[in-house]
Amino acid sequence: MTDRAVVDGPVAVVTAASRGMGAACARELRRRGFRLVLLARSADVEALADELGGLGIRGSVAVADDLARVIEAAGERFGRLDAVINNTGHAPKGDLLSLTDAEWREGIDLLLLSVIRMARLATPLMLAGNGGAFVNISSFAAVEPGLRHPVSATLRAALGNFAKLYSQQYAGRGLRMNNLLPGWIDTYPVEVEAIAKIPAGRVGTPEEVAKVAAFLVSAEASYITGASLLVDGGLVRA
Repeated sequence: MTDRAVVDGPVAVVTAASRGMGAACARELRRRGFRLVLLARSADVEALADELGGLGIRGSVAVADDLARVIEAAGERFGRLDAVINNTGHAPKGDLLSLTDAEWREGIDLLLLSVIRMARLATPLMLAGNGGAFVNISSFAAVEPGLRHPVSATLRAALGNFAKLYSQQYAGRGLRMNNLLPGWIDTYPVEVEAIAKIPAGRVGTPEEVAKVAAFLVSAEASYITGASLLVDGGLVRA
């Protein structure tokens, strides 16, 4: 007999979960019966976790020890892990060749290594159970890069290949990884000129992103892995 809390239902980790798309993903997963472990730098993550009956941990996705604490908490409290939503945040912006090495390294830790580290930490716990699924909240810039966000565009493209490689290695063992590529979402101001280029005629909502993320970790998406799915109102035409 262990001192782990015995619970019914699947368990999910959501990072950068205190607001925006991360918080929306947490709420949607809870609505679908998931038990939650949430990570964010803001104290708001603890209030959200209390609201949703989960566990809130303050920390950064760019810090390996913070990610380890999250997975350890999932194992100790619930004894299982079924899904991870890797939400990250915004990388440094600037002129393509004026960005410093330190800014590029900051972006690598935030957008790419955070996902690789999480996969390294979470995979054994998923394999010990009934499998699991990762969804990496990426960006449409992964397939249509723009000079306004060179760090993000470069590293999101790399994240697409990592998801494919992970899927090649683990799909046969019941683990999946997909990338979700939002377009312009109303978690931050969007210029009128940018909105005018969206065929849907509007920006998206965090809740629309969250519903797709929840689908991708569900049994209904059991044959989808290594994919990058645009949620952008038709913005990317390539």
